[in-house]
Amino acid sequence: MEFTTLSNGIKAPLLGVGTFLLSLEETEKSVYEAIRLGYRMIDTANGYLNETAVGKAVARAISEGLVKREDLFISTKLWPTVYEKDTSVEDTLKRLGLDYVDLLFIHQPAGNFIAGYQQLEKAYKEGKAKALGISNFHDEKLKKLLAAADVKPHVIQLETHPYYAHHAQMDRLKEYGTKLMGWYPLGHGDAGLLHETVFEDLAAKYHKSTIQIILRWAVQYGVMTIPGSKNPEHLRSNFDIFDFALTDEEMQEIAKLDGTKRYYHADNAMEERYASMHLCIEK
Repeated sequence: MEFTTLSNGIKAPLLGVGTFLLSLEETEKSVYEAIRLGYRMIDTANGYLNETAVGKAVARAISEGLVKREDLFISTKLWPTVYEKDTSVEDTLKRLGLDYVDLLFIHQPAGNFIAGYQQLEKAYKEGKAKALGISNFHDEKLKKLLAAADVKPHVIQLETHPYYAHHAQMDRLKEYGTKLMGWYPLGHGDAGLLHETVFEDLAAKYHKSTIQIILRWAVQYGVMTIPGSKNPEHLRSNFDIFDFALTDEEMQEIAKLDGTKRYYHADNAMEERYASMHLCIEK
């Protein structure tokens, strides 16, 4: 495993497992298997409706002696409809069955996100969150949040893959040492990305799959990346990227793809709809 160090000194793995779009049963199986295979970073969210399953998998792995709690890096996110709820963090920890999370995000730049971030800061000062994050923030909303934040975000989570690698947000956040966590690391399964000539050529050279080449690129690019899968063989394959490294020239060749495509486009109206989406968040 390879790590990055957050601005507050916390070490975070550069490769983890995501749980977006997984059912409760799929999540529990995936997270347990991932831990068994050596993954130490797990990402979930209120809005994924599977925090309880993550908690069960973690508890099982710890009880079986596969891992200690302090060796895991668990991140989750508050949904906009609970930004102003006094018990939002406690409810989240209860679902996970944990005393603290390693990284706590506000999930969307929607509703009263300043109140949501203040919930994060309170949790950080109380030791219930070891690091703080923001997800999908940009432009004026990012500027507004940074102006109000006492503790600047340690991590920002954004769509990140070879087609969309450079973010203006990172230029804005550079002075704070904020790190990038990327979602859609494989372009949401876009066959066009997976079969780009540069990846097929590198896969042949290193005797890896194109997916492994893309994940290796992300790790070397310094992105905390979180591919998800319910397939144990895919989990195993995704983790098998630490026995080789791309050259500087190869990284530069991949960089030529940047700016080609992105998959998520949200305007202000779409973002604000999240603030009225009262999900059936697990009890």
